[in-house]
Amino acid sequence: MIRRVVRPLAVSALLVLSMLVQQGVWAQQPPAAVRSPEVASDRRVTFRLAAPKAADVQLTCECFTGAKPLQKDDKGVWSLTVGPLEPDIYEYEFSVDGLTAIDPRNPAVKYNSRPSPASSLLDVPGASPMFYDVRAVPHGAVHVVWYPSKTVSTTRRMHVYTPPGYERGSSRLPVLYLLHGADGDDSSWSWFGRAPQILDNLIADRKMLPMVVVMPFGYAHPPTGGVPAYRQRMDFEKDLLQDIIPYVQANYRVRADRDSRALVGLSMGGGQALNIGLRRLETFSRVAAFSGAVPRDAAASFKDVKIPAGSLKLLWLGCGTEDSLLAPNREFSSFLKSTGVTHTFKETSGAHTWIVWRRYLQDVAPQLFPQT
Repeated sequence: MIRRVVRPLAVSALLVLSMLVQQGVWAQQPPAAVRSPEVASDRRVTFRLAAPKAADVQLTCECFTGAKPLQKDDKGVWSLTVGPLEPDIYEYEFSVDGLTAIDPRNPAVKYNSRPSPASSLLDVPGASPMFYDVRAVPHGAVHVVWYPSKTVSTTRRMHVYTPPGYERGSSRLPVLYLLHGADGDDSSWSWFGRAPQILDNLIADRKMLPMVVVMPFGYAHPPTGGVPAYRQRMDFEKDLLQDIIPYVQANYRVRADRDSRALVGLSMGGGQALNIGLRRLETFSRVAAFSGAVPRDAAASFKDVKIPAGSLKLLWLGCGTEDSLLAPNREFSSFLKSTGVTHTFKETSGAHTWIVWRRYLQDVAPQLFPQT
């Protein structure tokens, strides 16, 4: 079974809800009929909010562009119906008289590791299970692991996925180190990226070999602590190489050679994967970046990096066409071409969202350690 940690709502989100109730924007006891979001069989979705004293309520959602106004009925309940929507998982927020807030009727919330606004989550199901849905297949486990970090002299947390049947096996497996983006933490890929479900389904469909997936916390120091960016980068790399990898090799049944080790990340984590992976070819043989935060001047940033032909079994870049990082990713791909580095660069529709990154994981995971 997949083991998970129950996370409370972000403290900032709770404070916002408390303020709204105190100010009377939301009724203390909204009508029992209020349900939000409500997904109909035709994939039309109705959002509702009980806010009788509000003058203006709007909705922003990854399922459409811009903001849409809600209409208020005689009971003070605001509502809006959109769609039909394509099956997927979308983030959305209400704006109540200019104050952004989550949906108080929806317990599914995307939290952050930094003081960024929380979002509510909308899951629109398809006619059959999506690639990230739980299916009736063997399931792996997600372990919440605390490990000693000599780098920062403290105990740190990471999430580790082991594939179905791991406990009964004896052979050593390849290992993927999977990094989150800014505002995320080591639980992000499990909760919002649906990595365990995606990997379980790929393994069940015989599209991917079983592997161990290590999801560390990408900030070596608290992200709000004022630590300079260069120190964050250096200490995270040191923690990964000198603390995390040795711990994983000592405590999990993984292969210890570079040919069995991959480094993949999204956004900030994509930048980390490229900066660390391309400079540590003795450690990693597969590197991928999803909407990676790549350097603006790749030629200057990687002038000291030499990538011999054949040293990387996979170098993969992907970015959405509506993503603000598309241009620098294109430029980075052009730089790699100019230096003769074999790689894949994939442009897809989509913005800087989990909608894109979940699909990239489904695409890339089978390519990391292909079946022979």
